[in-house]
Amino acid sequence: MEKAKISAYQLLVLIFLFEIGTAILVPLAIEAKQDAWLAVLIGLAGGCCLFWIYHSLYSFYPEIPLTEYIQKILGSFLGKVLAFFYVLYFMYIAARVLRDFGEMLIIVFYPQTPLFVMNVLMVLVVVYTIRKGIEVIARTGELLIIIMLLIGISGAILITISGIIEVSNLEPLLEDGLKPVLKTAFTQTLFFPFGEVIVFAMILPYLKQKSKTMKTGLLGIGLSGLIIALIMAMNISVLGVNLISRSHFPLLSTIQTIEVAGFLQRLDIAFMLSTVIGGFFKISLYFYATLAGTANLFNIKDSAKLAYPLGLLLLVLSITIASNFSEHVYEGLQIVPLYVHLPFQVIIPGLLLIIAFFKNRKKQRKRIVN
Repeated sequence: MEKAKISAYQLLVLIFLFEIGTAILVPLAIEAKQDAWLAVLIGLAGGCCLFWIYHSLYSFYPEIPLTEYIQKILGSFLGKVLAFFYVLYFMYIAARVLRDFGEMLIIVFYPQTPLFVMNVLMVLVVVYTIRKGIEVIARTGELLIIIMLLIGISGAILITISGIIEVSNLEPLLEDGLKPVLKTAFTQTLFFPFGEVIVFAMILPYLKQKSKTMKTGLLGIGLSGLIIALIMAMNISVLGVNLISRSHFPLLSTIQTIEVAGFLQRLDIAFMLSTVIGGFFKISLYFYATLAGTANLFNIKDSAKLAYPLGLLLLVLSITIASNFSEHVYEGLQIVPLYVHLPFQVIIPGLLLIIAFFKNRKKQRKRIVN
């Protein structure tokens, strides 16, 4: 681990930007139709429960990251194997997020630019920032969140005064009952974006005020979840379910409908700026977890040395991860949640917490006896 410390506010900012990340980019939970916002809120509640699991593990081992305390819980051999799989998981999801933003920029803004070029530019920025350490990432977040909030508030005001919101598009509530909403929440929104806070198990040891970890984490998840639900409700009220289901980037479509006083329109640049900021932090934190986990596994004191070779691996993986955008989206919605996120976000942490609880209870008993 590097010698660094971040404040509770910086942790809040990082969680917020990380959660917003790609969640505002895609038609999240649209399988629940006009109740997508409700599926997001249910996923938010489940995400808070998952964070309680991650925090409970952290409370047993507050000074070391996930990849290290796994070895203490399961033993050296099995622990290192599982820690290695977590490193692969972080790298894989970082590559998926990088592909998301590369594809978005090409489809919407730079149709003649190769995907490789867009991804190279993002990787170079990410690698440069990661080499500076977690403190620099956190301070960058403090600056850029102001831009994100200004864009978000301005966009909400413009959409409201432009008169394009149709609240009737959100009706009827629970048209097909609660079952489709629950299914969407527990097969999608629970894992993406809320369960992805598992990556902060690699970052929590850097927090100065350790007593504020739980409160800060829940606040960050809660605020981002409410905003994501609000954005989904806004998209549906402006575009309608049918149009959103056919749109790759519904928030962009919503922004493109803004027209105030006959001249204030085509605010695509605001969408691009906010999504690139969110994507940068999501990729950076996943990639940082990859670097820190790799350095921990192979006893490398200076993890910054790994930034360039692993950055190259991230770039190659993002290009080869799927043959086209449609295949990439299908994998992200149908395969990754149940076969990748479920074990790494829910099953394994739950089992680790049970084992850690009994191990630490035995230690406490021995101390009392002695």
